[in-house]
Amino acid sequence: MYNEKRIVVNIKPLLEEKYDGMKLRELSRLADVQISALSPLVNNKKKRIDIGHLKRIAEALDITDMNDLIKIETKYSSDD
Repeated sequence: MYNEKRIVVNIKPLLEEKYDGMKLRELSRLADVQISALSPLVNNKKKRIDIGHLKRIAEALDITDMNDLIKIETKYSSDD
């Protein structure tokens, strides 16, 4: 059995729940991050995350705890 880890960015749920369904275009404008960089980040399709983007997103959304923005998930698998 091994535990595979992955980093999950919680932007989409944050926008839906805490920011009245803010659109990516608005977040892009507020955070000064191109929408072409935000979209794969929001959809957890990016393999590398720019820490500067996370910082600007956190500032735009007034997030003080990065645990609100990102988390680590564990996928449990078994080797048979």
